Amino acid sequence: MLTIIAIDTSSDVASVALLRGEKLRSLSSEGFSTHSLSTLPMLQQLLKEEGIEIKDVDAIAFGCGPGSFTGLRTACGIAQGLSFGASIPVVPVVTLEAMAETCRRKYGTDTVLSLLDARMHEVYWGEYQYENGRWKTIVELSLSSAADVVPVGNPVFCGNGLTAYADDLMTVVGENPQYPDIIPHAEAIAILGKERFLRGETIRAADIEPLYLRNKVALKTAERLALKEKGE
Repeated sequence: MLTIIAIDTSSDVASVALLRGEKLRSLSSEGFSTHSLSTLPMLQQLLKEEGIEIKDVDAIAFGCGPGSFTGLRTACGIAQGLSFGASIPVVPVVTLEAMAETCRRKYGTDTVLSLLDARMHEVYWGEYQYENGRWKTIVELSLSSAADVVPVGNPVFCGNGLTAYADDLMTVVGENPQYPDIIPHAEAIAILGKERFLRGETIRAADIEPLYLRNKVALKTAERLALKEKGE
């Protein structure tokens, strides 16, 4: 029986999932500061309740980014440690594509533009279309101001960027459906991870790395003070 475990800590909600055959279960915990403490115990709980051990797992899927700098490092570290320890292949999954999958499963949408709040008045975004049983990238991953988001076609919009920058996105979104409740989640990552595993799209533990779109992940103190003085 094919067994996939999945991890996502890219947002303020940490989630883990266990996909065993067609059975999908998950647990989640809120709060950036507790991700490193809560993620592995949640995963261990799922394995214990299913009566299996890490050695019984076929692949580890994880949300590789974009997302929180610290959160992405947490997921990468856990996936790498488990992979090294048990010689299990790893499947990286883009968080924005996982959001599109959650949107499809929850709302039946097949063309989705995912928006994740990147802070600093910017959003991570990408557009995806579901066809022939898999997601096709319409607009590659981008980092920009919300007002500079340019959809192709007529997608639905999902993600917390819709709430964070509602005014800036008003013209961009127009009358299209909006689903701001969608966040990256391990359930969608497990589903996409299974598909990628079956296609042979795995990597080694040594090759695990987070996907950053912002080279500069933190402002220096002087720069933050300068922004504050400008009222930004």
